[in-house]
Amino acid sequence: MDTASSTGLTFRDAADSDVDALVALVESAYRGDSSRTGWTTEADILEGQRTDPEGVLAVIKSPDSRLMTVERDGAVVACCHLEHRGDHAYFGMFAVSPALQGAGLGKVIIAEAERHARETWGAEEMHMTVISVREDLIAWYERRGYRRTGKMTPFPYGDERFGIPQRDDLQFELLVKPLA
Repeated sequence: MDTASSTGLTFRDAADSDVDALVALVESAYRGDSSRTGWTTEADILEGQRTDPEGVLAVIKSPDSRLMTVERDGAVVACCHLEHRGDHAYFGMFAVSPALQGAGLGKVIIAEAERHARETWGAEEMHMTVISVREDLIAWYERRGYRRTGKMTPFPYGDERFGIPQRDDLQFELLVKPLA
């Protein structure tokens, strides 16, 4: 368990007992009316679920993977998934409680994720995919040193485990940041 004393945050690996809290956190950050409290909402482009207990548990159990759980005062306030993929790490399932968005927690958490990937796995780059129409979110990542690659992968239309699209132009763009 790592503690960032200046922020009052505690970083730890997720446990099976965290699944319900993590699903609720991710859903609150991206879907439904509660997500509109923060700026990361996808409620206007996707309805339905963002994740489910089975998906979160699979990430927790996955080898070469870490579901970093972030607590403040004993409450889960954020999370992110890191996966070791050879010379790079993949960053995903990033969620900050909507009530705490805009206060700088995201910057601290992504920096800790990058440090972990670099120091623990020797990752030279961090990769992530972002829905390409999320210009505000992509701009936030660009301010953190990520660059757009133009490499796109299709959105899984028809698979409601990833949500119910409200538009027909969704795809994922690969963003990359050197960690050296």
